[in-house]
Amino acid sequence: MRFFLRLVALFAVAIGLAVVARYNPGNVVLFFPPYRIDLSLNFFVVLLLILFILLYVVIRAIRVTQKLPARVIGYRRHKRETTSNNALRDSLKSLFEGRFGQAEKAATRAAELPDNLGVAALIGARAAHRMGQPERRDIWLASIEDNEPLKTARLITTLDLLVDEHKSQAALEAVSELNASGTRHIHALRLALKANQQAKNWPEVLRLVRTLNKHDALHPALSTRLRELAYDGLLSDDSHDAESIARMWATVPSEDRIKPFIAMRAASAFNKRGLRDEARTIVEKSLAAEWDVRLLPVYRDAAAAAASPELLAQIEHCEQWLLKAPNNAELALTLGTFCFKQKLWGKAQRHLEQALSDAESPATVREAHLKLAQLHEAIDQPELAAEHYRQCALATML
Repeated sequence: MRFFLRLVALFAVAIGLAVVARYNPGNVVLFFPPYRIDLSLNFFVVLLLILFILLYVVIRAIRVTQKLPARVIGYRRHKRETTSNNALRDSLKSLFEGRFGQAEKAATRAAELPDNLGVAALIGARAAHRMGQPERRDIWLASIEDNEPLKTARLITTLDLLVDEHKSQAALEAVSELNASGTRHIHALRLALKANQQAKNWPEVLRLVRTLNKHDALHPALSTRLRELAYDGLLSDDSHDAESIARMWATVPSEDRIKPFIAMRAASAFNKRGLRDEARTIVEKSLAAEWDVRLLPVYRDAAAAAASPELLAQIEHCEQWLLKAPNNAELALTLGTFCFKQKLWGKAQRHLEQALSDAESPATVREAHLKLAQLHEAIDQPELAAEHYRQCALATML
């Protein structure tokens, strides 16, 4: 309908122009001595219109010709950008698909465009690393070393790849550079945690675990295990003497001191340096918070001197624990050992025999037989002592 309306309007204008031109008696005279040109006004208007159209076409052609080199350059640039962007997408797709050779080749094509060089270099570095080509990986990373906007991305990628390669010292250098730039986001902290764990830098591991826990960025089980590993490394350091191990233990938060594994390692370290009173205190506090049979062997090693108030206190503690765990072989062995040291022969024999009947591990069986053999020797029963020594030897060979 609209088309027909426009067609009718066009015809109306044409008719109007024809009528006006028919009844237009005007003329135009052009003098160019000695020449004179007479034109009707209608014809003059038509000539002006034709001239305008010709001038427009000529000027338009000139301008198009002038812009042609720029358009050719723009076309080539657009084609290069399109090719590079397509290559960049292909490299990402291949990287996620695990086709690392194709990913690196596509990244090489994408890097031909300067705007894509940074991202393409990161993709190429990861692809080369996955193919076990550290030299090419380092070349890719070095190509964007001066790219300031990509500094954080380059350092995070470098740190991630070095941690994966277990190059802890080089990874720690990247961590230091990241810290100098003020980067503190969660992924960077996790990578720094792995690097310090590989380097056995346990104080820094503990600090990073606490920081990540504040952001709920670690699973509780993983956080617990990392703290255990860190404290195990710190407490197992043979360079500590009695004073330094006590000073280091004083820096441990109270909630960590009562964890069974940490308390066990600490008590063992204190026993090794002759600090048995401190070791007993550590074990007793931990067992008061959470029962764990792993603490009992180090508690036996921390036995006080015979006929001392401390040894009697240990026996009392074990008797109280026995009410909670009546059939625990380790606890019966511990109580029997303390009673033997206190020369409570009857109680010692009863608890050691109970430990034998409830024991499941060869180590417990072996130690119970050994203690019973020593007990029978002490009360002049050599035949029974010899039998228990024989059973202890058999248990040792298992």
